[in-house]
Amino acid sequence: MTEATGSTVIVEGYSGAAVSADAGRRIRITDVEGMQIGDMFAIARDDHHEFLCPSKTRAVTWKLFPELGEAFYSTRRRPILTYLEDRSPGAHDMFFSPCDLQLFTDLGVEGYHPNCHDNYLAAAAAAGIGHRFVPDPVNLFQNTPAARDGSNAILMRDTPTKAGDSVTFRAELDIFLILTACSVDQGFEGIAGTASTPLRIEVLA
Repeated sequence: MTEATGSTVIVEGYSGAAVSADAGRRIRITDVEGMQIGDMFAIARDDHHEFLCPSKTRAVTWKLFPELGEAFYSTRRRPILTYLEDRSPGAHDMFFSPCDLQLFTDLGVEGYHPNCHDNYLAAAAAAGIGHRFVPDPVNLFQNTPAARDGSNAILMRDTPTKAGDSVTFRAELDIFLILTACSVDQGFEGIAGTASTPLRIEVLA
């Protein structure tokens, strides 16, 4: 796990990683090769029961996703990350839970398949976070908007990012940020490509 400001971590495909960032630090997340979703989680360092909560964020902002300059909120209804900059097409999601082993079993995969649920737990354990549950993530670069035709549907669209697209946040609390490279590589053509590829985390000044 990385703690030093100015450091870079590569999250390889089908894996996850944690970094530590003090309040006020900026965190840039980059899609290295393009068309890769990242499941992002933020956990308060001094209280692991406080973490980024998509439902609290929607309740505070009255939006499906914050706009630039707005915050994501924690389970204690406190700002935990601020959405500073988006150098991507701007498609992100707060509807979906992380992929898990049962999803791949339902898709007909035999045996074990890497998944964001397990990768979160492994990264959290490496950071000293004893979670037995997985919070809902912010799904960076995932293009699954709500339908606007009154059908109550969530649409599945191609992930539009290209190599080098990025988003930048500011930590509002001392946090661990965990990022998993989404492992979905079948069953949802277009949404995440045919293989999980790397993401990059940079902890900046």
